[in-house]
Amino acid sequence: MSGESGQPEAGPSHAGLDWPNPERNRAGVPGGVIRRAGAQGPRSWIQKVLEQIMDSPRQCVTPSEVVPVTVLAVQRYLLEDEPRDTVPKPPLYCYDVTISDGVYQEKCYLDPSLNSLVYQNILKVGIQMRISRVSCLYNEKRIGQGILCIDNVHCGETSDSISLETPFRNRAHQEKPERPLRGGKSHYLALWNNEDPYGDIWLTDKQPEEHNFSDTKIISLSHLEMTWTNRRNFPALLVRILHKSKLRYYGKPDKKMIEPYQTFLEVADSSGTVSVIMWNALCPEWYKSLRVGLVLLLQDYSVKKSYPSRIQPVPVDPQIKLISTMEICLNLRDPPTNIIIIPEKQVKPEWRLPKLNHRFTTRSELDDMPENCICDVIGLLVFVGRVQRSKKKENREDFWSYRWIHIADGTSEQPFIVELFSTSQPEIFENIYPMAYFVCTQLKVVRNDNQVPKLLYLTTTNESGVFITGHRGQPYTYDAKVKNFIQWIRTKSDSGEQKNMVIGGYYPYPPVPETFSKYSSSIKVESLLTAISEVRKEIEDLQYREQKRIAIQGIITAIKYIPHSSATESASASETLRNANRPSTSQAARVEIQERNGKRHQDDEPVNSQYFQTTSTNLSLSNKIRILQGPHANPVAVPQPGASVQTKGIKPGMPSIFNRRANTNASLQGKARKTISDRWESQLWREKKFGLIDHLHYSHVYPESIPRKFMFEHRKFLSEQYNSQPAKYVPPEGRPPKLDDFKSARSLGHFEVTILGLNHEIAIDVAFLPMYCPEDIRTSQIDTLLTSMNYSCAYPQDTTGNDRLPGPRAVAGDIIKAATELDRVHIVGILDICNLGNNKVEVYLHKIYSPENTS
Repeated sequence: MSGESGQPEAGPSHAGLDWPNPERNRAGVPGGVIRRAGAQGPRSWIQKVLEQIMDSPRQCVTPSEVVPVTVLAVQRYLLEDEPRDTVPKPPLYCYDVTISDGVYQEKCYLDPSLNSLVYQNILKVGIQMRISRVSCLYNEKRIGQGILCIDNVHCGETSDSISLETPFRNRAHQEKPERPLRGGKSHYLALWNNEDPYGDIWLTDKQPEEHNFSDTKIISLSHLEMTWTNRRNFPALLVRILHKSKLRYYGKPDKKMIEPYQTFLEVADSSGTVSVIMWNALCPEWYKSLRVGLVLLLQDYSVKKSYPSRIQPVPVDPQIKLISTMEICLNLRDPPTNIIIIPEKQVKPEWRLPKLNHRFTTRSELDDMPENCICDVIGLLVFVGRVQRSKKKENREDFWSYRWIHIADGTSEQPFIVELFSTSQPEIFENIYPMAYFVCTQLKVVRNDNQVPKLLYLTTTNESGVFITGHRGQPYTYDAKVKNFIQWIRTKSDSGEQKNMVIGGYYPYPPVPETFSKYSSSIKVESLLTAISEVRKEIEDLQYREQKRIAIQGIITAIKYIPHSSATESASASETLRNANRPSTSQAARVEIQERNGKRHQDDEPVNSQYFQTTSTNLSLSNKIRILQGPHANPVAVPQPGASVQTKGIKPGMPSIFNRRANTNASLQGKARKTISDRWESQLWREKKFGLIDHLHYSHVYPESIPRKFMFEHRKFLSEQYNSQPAKYVPPEGRPPKLDDFKSARSLGHFEVTILGLNHEIAIDVAFLPMYCPEDIRTSQIDTLLTSMNYSCAYPQDTTGNDRLPGPRAVAGDIIKAATELDRVHIVGILDICNLGNNKVEVYLHKIYSPENTS
């Protein structure tokens, strides 16, 4: 491995405070010299604080006046070890916060003890905050330089009026490229992951240039493979890029690397394909300019033995030789690599460079593809989930960013379900929305046919790439399957498709297996079960947009239906009530929702929990409750509600306990339902609830967890709501709407489920979120609460003719009735914990395992 060291000095950078000196004694000059302000113009709070620090004999001061300042940027970077440090100390990352007092902007260093405010997305751009203690960190290698440090803050609400026009007091803070205040790093990282290129060091302007090959000696890859160990100088390579990996950041506090990045290119000529590794400073210079399909001339590279544990992507063309004994290294030095992009018009047939081939797969073909198979897909985005994060390793600060999307291509009623990790293309990852034509390459098939429901989805690989605009001219447009998709799209109407599109919300995927033993074998964790006494710590340890799945044991002791809050039946989407999800406790939420009208929109169409397509289905009354398993799934042997909890021997079509009870009533067609209870609590709960040592309330469902019907004219606003918080403030265009103005893609509300620990000392309130979705008469009927926890309940909202089916409250009553018969049954609950940031945490009940299916 090769890299660079040195350059910027450790400690506070040159972009800090400069104290007054006789030669430069005015505010706003380069270096940020402070002067004592006169009476003219508005007085800057930032400058007053700096003057107070100057006059104080101590490094840390409490401002004489605490006023709100606006946060304009929160930027992250790796702080290398100080010379006095012998052991790397967490946290790994530091934050610079840019504030504005209305007169000046100032970039400040956030004391690491306050990092948790960023981890929880409490300290974020656009808010007002009050700084109650500051200090100065001096650069001992420079005269009169230091940086302003924030030591104590109170974060407030989002500011309604923010100006970006205020100048920096210290002009060094606006120099390009931006540099962190501390340490020797020359750049900032993306705020929420390390894979995305961020900042102005990442160039995009590398253009093809014609080259005179008359004096250029070129060697083939196969010849290089045979002779490289005996060579000191290597002739040029003329190759085409077949794959490009996402970025890898390998910075560590104890390594003096300025730009510690790495990326892999898979390149090929007529004789074979080989891996090319681009190191360090070459990545910011070239990464965003290199695209799959470009032809490169590589000179002054180095060659080394390949890394044995790395698996190269398999070439699309099986006739291309895979060279795995060597790797090509490109670096800024040792030696300095020369890279030239050759224009396609200069590429000659006699070079016999391989064409860029794809493995496009249709949704109808996916059902027969084996696990781990690699494919490319093209389709129409019909669902785009919110950005989520998962830890790369426990007890570390590094995260993956990902989101779930659904892609329809017209060859199947089912969409592609894709787990889309960041591919180092933030300009696309953060700007995808339903109704867009989407291409994703190098996806891997994930499937498990031995569980119920069958698991089948695609996930990105290290070489995956995404395309959402500018498809014209791309090599894949000539593929036959791409042409078929384009023909299918031409038959669709935008207005008709838009009502089927959904964005955001909590997405409970992938589903867990039908038995606890299968669940146990499918996950890789240190401890399979979490004690209910440890749940609070699990919740508190989660960071912004992190989602984690755990298993607890307990007893369901209470359940309550919380209707979906909406406006009157005739209200349009823009007139929908603002759903007041402000209370931070479930008790406040319950009181508020009780005071609201429980009616829903007549036009809130049902949405499929598996692929969010709305259709109209005519169903008989006997099909009023279904579980979506897919057309070939078998019924699951799960416990029916009842004291004996006996479930063995369930067969297709066998009525459940709920159906038997329902049959005691007269036909519901054209008749009114009996009064339905929307809550239940057990005798055990009534006995124990006032003697608990802890009761966790996490059943509140916030607006951002409700999937919304997509409206194309508001695509930018909706995309922003479900992306991660940006590092820099971006002013909204006009007066933005509220998220609650957009209709929910679900008509049914949610359930507040209380689980009591086995020792009867701790309880937790969690949310259960069944979803409306269109009926599919091919699916199997299993009408239990236990099953609905796994597959989501499927209730048609309306049918044609005389088959009027029960509404949300009737359905809620049915679910509650099923839950009541779990009284005193010991269950294992699979919980999804979601941290939405800003002290908003939700816990969802994803699946219940009873004694019958925990073995």
